[in-house]
Amino acid sequence: MDAARLDEVRRIAGAVVDPEIPVLSIADLGVLREVRLNDGRIEVLITPTYSGCPAMTMIALEIELALEQAGFGPATVTTVLSPAWTTDWMSEDGRRKLTEYGVAPPARSAGRRALFGAEEVACPQCGSVDTSRLAEFGSTSCKALWRCNACREPFDYFRCH
Repeated sequence: MDAARLDEVRRIAGAVVDPEIPVLSIADLGVLREVRLNDGRIEVLITPTYSGCPAMTMIALEIELALEQAGFGPATVTTVLSPAWTTDWMSEDGRRKLTEYGVAPPARSAGRRALFGAEEVACPQCGSVDTSRLAEFGSTSCKALWRCNACREPFDYFRCH
């Protein structure tokens, strides 16, 4: 398989959406790590946003289905845990899509301050940074529930990892 065909496999696999945040593809999230040939068979490597992420099984099945429907035959999807996924792997387009969806995107290179709740989170509705965390977990385990003190709207924040 030539480089152009592998690029097409990457494009197809990368277009698979996150079942928990359907406006994001796995390429937007930075979950898609690599596409390669392994003993003549396509292998797609993915990394979960956190270990135990329940969406990964569905993502792997959707990758296999998308590639098979595109005529690339059966593929192997391998989960890679090291190095661990980081929000720094998210694309700028993915961050923009999160905001438009009403979820505050993670801070860039959050650092150690994020571990102690010292992060500044902008409201995706009005842009104010006068916000407060309501709960460590939101609608999914990778998000926290926040509220804007300016517009009073609750929103999810994609937590930094």
